[in-house]
Amino acid sequence: MRFLSGLLLLPWLAGAFAQDGAHQTHEYQSDVARLRKIVINSLYSHRDVFLRELLSNANDALEKLRITALTDKSLVSPDEPLNITIQLLPASGSGAGRVVIADTGIGMTPDELTQNLGTLAKSGTSDFLVQAESAGAQQAGNLIGQFGLGFYSSFLVADHVEVASVPAGGNGEQWVFASGAEDQRFEVFPDPRGRTMRHGTEITLLLREDAKEFLNPGKVKELVDKHSGFSTSFPIYLQTFKTEEVPDEDSPVPADPLEADAIDTSPPVDDSEAIVEDLPEDASPITPPPPRTKNVTRETWEQLNDQPPLWTRDAKTVSEAEYTDFYKSTFRDTAAPLAHAHFAGDAGSSVSFKSVLFIPSELPSEFWSTTQARVEGVRLMVKRVFITNDLGEDALPKWISWLRAIVDADDLPLNVSREQLQSTKFLAQIKSILVKRAINLLTKVASAPASINEETGEEEGQTQYRAVWKAIGSAIKLGAMEGSAGQKNKLGALTRWTTNVREFVGLDDYVDNRKKGQRQIFYLAGVGQKAEDLAKSVFIEKLHARGYEVLLLTEPMDEILLNNFQRWGGMAFQDVAKKGLQYGDEDMDAEADKAEQAGIAERFAPLLSWLKKEYTGTVMDVVISNRLVTSPCAIVADRYGYSANMERLVAAQQRSGKDTSQDWMTEYARKQRSLEINPKSPLIEGMLRVVEGLDWEEEYSADEGEKPAHEPTQAELELKEVAQILLDGALVRSGFEVTDPNTFFARVDTVLRRSLGVSETAQPEVEVKPAPPVEEGPLNPEAEPVPEPGFGEDPFQPGDFDYELPRNPFPEDPDVQAFAAHDEL
Repeated sequence: MRFLSGLLLLPWLAGAFAQDGAHQTHEYQSDVARLRKIVINSLYSHRDVFLRELLSNANDALEKLRITALTDKSLVSPDEPLNITIQLLPASGSGAGRVVIADTGIGMTPDELTQNLGTLAKSGTSDFLVQAESAGAQQAGNLIGQFGLGFYSSFLVADHVEVASVPAGGNGEQWVFASGAEDQRFEVFPDPRGRTMRHGTEITLLLREDAKEFLNPGKVKELVDKHSGFSTSFPIYLQTFKTEEVPDEDSPVPADPLEADAIDTSPPVDDSEAIVEDLPEDASPITPPPPRTKNVTRETWEQLNDQPPLWTRDAKTVSEAEYTDFYKSTFRDTAAPLAHAHFAGDAGSSVSFKSVLFIPSELPSEFWSTTQARVEGVRLMVKRVFITNDLGEDALPKWISWLRAIVDADDLPLNVSREQLQSTKFLAQIKSILVKRAINLLTKVASAPASINEETGEEEGQTQYRAVWKAIGSAIKLGAMEGSAGQKNKLGALTRWTTNVREFVGLDDYVDNRKKGQRQIFYLAGVGQKAEDLAKSVFIEKLHARGYEVLLLTEPMDEILLNNFQRWGGMAFQDVAKKGLQYGDEDMDAEADKAEQAGIAERFAPLLSWLKKEYTGTVMDVVISNRLVTSPCAIVADRYGYSANMERLVAAQQRSGKDTSQDWMTEYARKQRSLEINPKSPLIEGMLRVVEGLDWEEEYSADEGEKPAHEPTQAELELKEVAQILLDGALVRSGFEVTDPNTFFARVDTVLRRSLGVSETAQPEVEVKPAPPVEEGPLNPEAEPVPEPGFGEDPFQPGDFDYELPRNPFPEDPDVQAFAAHDEL
């Protein structure tokens, strides 16, 4: 690797060049200086784009050299790499410092410096493309920068700019273009340093005082990663310095003073005799002295764009590990993506593009806490240069705002600063394309065949989509509610549910697994409940016993989503907690079933009539149930009423909102419910026997609203009490709230007393100390404060700590006290 060693020299002094005969001074063309000020002061909204523009120009120069060298190999030496380097040079004295950006590209002659840099919006790239097309070049390259507007963005951060350049294949001098931000002229002259480059261009920015932040390597790395990390296939290197501690080999080894002072007076010893000395047991081991070290500062070159523009490659040549590494480094995620799609296409407006999109491992933390979606994961690029991640009105809908994608267009109508799109037609098209591609990716993952576990050898069904559903399943449901008609059906097919029989069931799978004659998709909703607890509901008893599958809805939007669908695969959705439940086999044994039901209705007619009168105003009707097995009764909502789950959702919405105009509709829907009793339940049969023993004619001979013809007996009172407890229990079992909790628990208390033989009217004997009389007069401000409850004496005593803070941090010296009294010091 060859780097430009001459970049560390001192800045050039323009006055030293005035005596050179080759020194040229040019006036800017008419109105160019004024336009240049507009570029510097008004065109760009963020001055940090200067680095993006200069790196784009450097990429152009390298592309030009690469393409030209295809026909003239003498321009590039095989051992000389093509790269871009950045140096950050703080000022040793006055001044803010310098930023030096160099490339080993095509370079420029003195005339090209004057023409390309001295004329605003003169595009060397455009001229080169015209020549390349007329010459019939096979490769156009990735030429995105324009010397002109892009170059003058350097004056956003620099007071003075100098450009040194040597053309490839030339043997002449190295020339310099120099100009200040406020100058009306520019200079072109031979470089007084001589030729420091074989070929290429070196741009030196003398920074403004307010632009010192661009000498921070971290800031430069951030800008390159944001704007130019993929803008070039050539490596971008940043010069850094690291200080390391290394052994000091030049330092003399210190001599042991004991050994130096010792004089050897022993007689010579024969080499053939072995000498063995016994060390004392308490002797400490000899520790050699630590080696001498020194700090050495080393120059290193760190590559800033080590991740290649992966989306420009053929998808068949990219490995899964490469996709994962690219995703983690680009979107700053520690977890691997769950799935990805790599494709190229045409937006329909003669704009071709390449894209790669990823499904993250989790939703953004603010996904459910904000009403407006923040879509920052879609990065729009033009020829690998980052333009924006703010798509404005054409942003992705909220349900898919989690998507991470790179969209690289070959060409787009940008404004002159290349910061904004001049037309939003492409954005509207790319929004539709990304949504469609994301749904296709989800469908592909969801329909993947079962995989085989390499360790156990067992079949694992849809392992990848299970992870996807766990991460973004709730967002997919939101999309099925808010998306277009076509998207709703596709996203609905991607939803997965837990049933009373199995887990991870799709709607299409449910339809395929339906029972003979079944025309309804059964479901039961219970927000906040676990699926295994919801499966024990009274509404599923008979369905489960008969082998029917019931969808268990545990999330807030589940019931609303199914109500929006209404039907799926020709089957209607049926809430098993509402009226209208049909198994589908009623017509198979119609005559026998009708006869049995008629007999049951006739037998329980007295109980049904008594309960209807007892529950007047509480439920609409009392009927025989066809959905209960062991439970005595249940509260069933009408077809157009509120289920217990929907009632809780509406109540929560009313508490959070202020609109009360629909309260009457809510109250009406709440009352649309009936009581279903189980004729097989021993409790219901016992109530029937008691009711049959009552004197109906005597008890109900009085007109409505008048007192009964006789006082109710103890058996009748107990039956009424049992009926009320039965109703409250049915409300609780069915997920509703009891009308009066205090009355409900009072009835339970009475039943408990009766079962234990305790008097129903007995009260506990307690003495309650009354409060003191009302205190008259104002509070005494000098009264001792009442101690806080729960806190005793301070458990810490003086001396418990190793030190004590001084009460007065200033000494008793009056001079010092006077000095400390000045607040300004």
